[in-house]
Amino acid sequence: MNKSKSSSVFKTNFTKSVALPSLAIIIAISLFCVFFSKDTEQALNIVKEIIFKNLSWLYVLLVTVFVLFLITLAISKFGKIKLGADDSEPEYSFFSWIAMLFAAGMGIGLMYFGVGETMSHYATPANANLADNLRAKEAQLYTFFHWGFHAWSIYGVVGLSLAYFAYRHNLPLAIRSGFYPILKNRIHGRFGNIVDVFGLCSTFFGIATTLGFGVVQLSAGLVSLHLISESSFSYQIIIVLVVMIIAVLSAISGLGKGVKKLSELNIIMAVLLMLFILVFGPTIYILSTFTEGLGHYISHFISLTFNTYAYEQGSQEWFSKWTILYWAWWISWAPYVGLFIAKISKGRTIREFILAVLFIPAFFNFLWMTVFGSSAVWIDEHIAHGALSEFAKNPDTLLFNFFTYFPFTTFLNVLSILIICVFFITSADSGIFIMNGIASKGAVSSPKWQSVFWGILLSLLALSLLHSGGLASLQTMTLITALPFGIIMALLCYNLWKALVVDSEYSAKKYSHGSLNWNNNNWKEHLEKIVTVSKKKDIHKFLNQTVKKAFEELVVELAKNNIEAHINSFSTPQQAVELEIKYDQLRNFKYGVMAQKQTVSETLLNEKNTPDIDLEFIFQPVTYFGDHRKGYDIQYLSKDGIISDVLREYERFLNLSSEGDHDLIMKPNN
Repeated sequence: MNKSKSSSVFKTNFTKSVALPSLAIIIAISLFCVFFSKDTEQALNIVKEIIFKNLSWLYVLLVTVFVLFLITLAISKFGKIKLGADDSEPEYSFFSWIAMLFAAGMGIGLMYFGVGETMSHYATPANANLADNLRAKEAQLYTFFHWGFHAWSIYGVVGLSLAYFAYRHNLPLAIRSGFYPILKNRIHGRFGNIVDVFGLCSTFFGIATTLGFGVVQLSAGLVSLHLISESSFSYQIIIVLVVMIIAVLSAISGLGKGVKKLSELNIIMAVLLMLFILVFGPTIYILSTFTEGLGHYISHFISLTFNTYAYEQGSQEWFSKWTILYWAWWISWAPYVGLFIAKISKGRTIREFILAVLFIPAFFNFLWMTVFGSSAVWIDEHIAHGALSEFAKNPDTLLFNFFTYFPFTTFLNVLSILIICVFFITSADSGIFIMNGIASKGAVSSPKWQSVFWGILLSLLALSLLHSGGLASLQTMTLITALPFGIIMALLCYNLWKALVVDSEYSAKKYSHGSLNWNNNNWKEHLEKIVTVSKKKDIHKFLNQTVKKAFEELVVELAKNNIEAHINSFSTPQQAVELEIKYDQLRNFKYGVMAQKQTVSETLLNEKNTPDIDLEFIFQPVTYFGDHRKGYDIQYLSKDGIISDVLREYERFLNLSSEGDHDLIMKPNN
């Protein structure tokens, strides 16, 4: 009895070939950091310098590819392809979708770097010879660069790939699915496992880095409120344990809805905080720099995108410690954020997805960074007389020192700490969910002990890396794990493009020349049907007496050719009848007809020169197919006409099946 209960408690849905290698890497690094902290710090510094010196160009090239790839897709013919079946509709209203994308742009990072990044670039510019009157302008430019379209292009590549293959081709909502065009069914084997291992490790270290930022800023905030005496490692341990316990309890106890509400409230608090700084800060200066900053960013977009500072050796160190680390950080977060935006984007077109994902969160980031960053620069120049520039060397406390120049300082400190705490909790909670999903091939739910396990592991790694070298160690681990996943993302771009080319060709495939000559000369019957309004009973009669009889004749003739076909009838959710030919190596051929309800327009109801229409709704027999293409109305076809139409579709199916390029779409249903 006890043994059975114990085994039930510790059952797992981990995919061993993904979870075990990932955990081996993560746990080994964590233990090494705990017991050999100094050696770890030295080793990480050596690796970091090697990457900075030899591979910075690769990070720049990868991110440039992502930006150009998404822009190309948005303006190409592929932009109109839906993330789902052709007739699928978005699950969320446009406003709700926009609101959730807006929420995706928020996080601990904006709280930590809102003041810190602009002030750091202002105090220590990339170009040491920059004129004083240009320091603020260039500081804002590089802040926009790091938090703008490039970051969201990284997220967009993963999100688009996940959404496309999951919703349009019914593959698992997992990174491995994005490799189907080149791996085919091998995505379920070793190669797919390797992809998910890199995705899991990258996500884990990215989340650990973000939580590290939250820890050091929370401890600094508590010091500013005199709740703790110093921002020491001992207090950081307590903060991590308290916050992670709350996050894990949220993950395992069904409090997700409460946390969701708290998260929504947190976004409102963050916006109110931003508005407070805008109103009580140098408002005109902020708005002016926002407008000018957007123009400056757009005009320098191309040069910023491709710049590796190959001709400016004096700026190489700044470039590595800022831009390259940011690209690595965003890449490490790509599975996490990408999955979030994929989950909410079913039914959107590719063009709609890309434009919204690139512009909406980035625009909010620009506004946030301007309100906090430009305010800090103005205060430093006109009130603090350089004091904030000095604090820029310690970004952990900079935000709270910034608040001392505003009214209600204590209130602002408390509000900021609350915002950081909730972001901390929701990031950990969501991170646990995402890692469970990657480690179990996209499973929706997981045993509770797994959430506890991830929480302990995140806490252990964040604290061990903080102990062995602070945030620098966390950033270096992100830098290391992001590189292989960045290459995986480049391959995702290739696979997605390959799939979209096939998708476009498939949808545009026409009937063969011979089938176009098939016709039906019973025009009088057609005319009678055109002027007759179809009621529900008419469609019922049409399906049973015309469509079904046509299918029955086809079943008999197909059987004579040793092809077994079946007729399926349905009454819910819509009345339908379908002809199905089952295959082992191909998607089943289906030709179905369903009764589709259609609202009659008021204009047609009031029109005199039309058939006598007095119904609010009419019904039409509309086709549907096994490959989810959009169907069409066949109410004007006779029995023989329907047989001809089925044969057209069947000929098309066989032609497409013989072409190997269409394996993705012609694969078996399961």
